[in-house]
Amino acid sequence: MRYFEDFQTGQVFEYGAYRVTRDEVIAFANEFDPQPQHRDEESAAKTMLGKLCASGWHTTAMTMRMHCDGFLADTSGLGAPGIEECRWVKPVLPGDVLRVRATIGKTRASMSRPEMGLVEVTFEVMNDRGELVMSQRCFNLFGRRRFEAAPQPDAKPPAAPPAESSPMGERDVAAPVLGYLEDIVLGQTLELGAYEFTRENVTTFARAYDPQPFHLDDEAAQRSHFGRLAASGWHTAAAYMKCMIATRDGLMNAALARGETLAPRGPSPGFTNLRWLRPVYPGDVIRYSSTPVDKRPTSKPGWGLVFTLGAGVNQDGARVYEYRGSSFRPLRG
Repeated sequence: MRYFEDFQTGQVFEYGAYRVTRDEVIAFANEFDPQPQHRDEESAAKTMLGKLCASGWHTTAMTMRMHCDGFLADTSGLGAPGIEECRWVKPVLPGDVLRVRATIGKTRASMSRPEMGLVEVTFEVMNDRGELVMSQRCFNLFGRRRFEAAPQPDAKPPAAPPAESSPMGERDVAAPVLGYLEDIVLGQTLELGAYEFTRENVTTFARAYDPQPFHLDDEAAQRSHFGRLAASGWHTAAAYMKCMIATRDGLMNAALARGETLAPRGPSPGFTNLRWLRPVYPGDVIRYSSTPVDKRPTSKPGWGLVFTLGAGVNQDGARVYEYRGSSFRPLRG
C-alpha cells in the first residue's frame, strides 16, 4: 500500500495493456459522444480524421481504468480535484493496445485537510506501435499514513452565480457549435440541457472505467471524504459531451430543415483547467452550458481553433464542473 509519503519526484510507473475494440468504441460513442468519426467507418471517412477512432473522452476513461487496475488499487488514492492539461495527440483506433507511463512530479501536503496530500502525475498513453496518443497532467489526492480520511459534512453547498448570457437569435444560437470561425461571437452562453445521475448509471460507468470503492460501494464511500456514493469525475465529463452533442445535433437538424449549408466539423486537440468542484451524487441533475471565450486561426490551412468554457451546475445552483475546451472550426474562406 502506497501512501502520500511514499511518492517522490521523478518516480516512473508503467502499466496497462488495454485492447481497444471496435464494439467498445462504438458503444461509448453511442452513449456519450455520437459523432460520425466514432460510430462507423463510412461516416468517419468523411471527417477530418478520416477513419473510425475512439472519442477523446473514451481515451481518458480507458486511461483511468488502466490507472485503477495498475496503480491506484494498491494506494490510498482519494480521487482528483481536476486535470491541468490533456492533449489528444493521435487518434486511438480499434485494435490498438494502450499502455501508460506515469511520472511523479511535485508533491505537497494539504493545508486544509491534513489527512491527505496532493501528488502531481503526468500520464503518457502509448499505443502498441510506440506512438504517443494522449498526454495528461493532473494532481491526485492520496491519504497520509497516520491519518484516516474524514467524511465531508452532507451540507448544501453555496449557490454559484448564474452564468451570464447574451440575447441570441436563431442563427446566433447555432453559431458556437455549427458556424464558421468568423460566425462565433465570444461570450454568448449556449445552454446544453441536463443529465440525471442515477445509482445505476453511476455504478455502471464506474465498473467499466473507474472502479474506485467510493464510486461503487456505499460503505466504502461513507468512510471516504465523499461521505456517500459519488459519480466518477470522468462520468461527469462524458455527460457534458453527451449533452453538447445532443444540443448540436438538434440545432444542425433545424438548420438543415431551413435549407442552410452547414460548416464542416473538426475534432478537439484537448483541454485545460478541468475542475471537479463538488462531488456529484446519485439523484443530482446537472445542467451544462458552453461559452466561447477565445478563437484564432491556426497553421492548418482553412482551420481555426475556438476555445470554450464548459460548465455544469447542480439542482441547487452550485457549480460542480468546469473546463476550458478547444475544437477545430473551419474558416469561411
